[in-house]
Amino acid sequence: MSSYWSATHAERAALARDLQHLSEEQWAEPSLCAGLTVREVLAHLTAGAALGPARWFAGVVGCRFDFDRQVAVRLAEQLGADGADTLRRFDAVRTGTRSPTGSRIVPLGEAVVHAEDIRRPLGIHRAYPPPVLTRLAEYHSGSDFVVVGRRRVQGLRLEAADGPFATGDGPLVTGPTLALLMATVGRAAYLDDLEGDGVEVLRDRSRPA
Repeated sequence: MSSYWSATHAERAALARDLQHLSEEQWAEPSLCAGLTVREVLAHLTAGAALGPARWFAGVVGCRFDFDRQVAVRLAEQLGADGADTLRRFDAVRTGTRSPTGSRIVPLGEAVVHAEDIRRPLGIHRAYPPPVLTRLAEYHSGSDFVVVGRRRVQGLRLEAADGPFATGDGPLVTGPTLALLMATVGRAAYLDDLEGDGVEVLRDRSRPA
């Protein structure tokens, strides 16, 4: 990965193109992100792209360190009047380089994971660049920063059937790199795309607490 930001900008642009002609009914579809519609997930992406660490932390303090409330407040700021307005707001920050956490890889992960939260319910397919998926699968399977991944796949062997990604020891989980990535970050819908003795273990760990 020569540039996380260039990859992030490319994924944001691809998502914006895919959403250009959605109806209001499609904008209101439930996403894979629990409790959020397609439109709300896009507003969440916009909020993340618009915030640097200082403003993010000020918001956290203002919400008395209630992180869920902070997310909801920022999402509401970017929702706009309708789906087209939400998309315009997203497009305005598409090439930005702000990151609430200061990380360069977290915005790329959000751009891919939340794009799938939107695309899969709408039946939209994207052929992601394999190096992007491989790097994100490596990162999220080894980290619990922002999103739990490492603990979810601990004690399992993950092997991509379509690329070089492989990690861990234990019961096998194999399939497309995208499905491995999404299952690692808790999207149970992708477990049906995977095979191996470890899939049921991962399914148990993906159920709501």
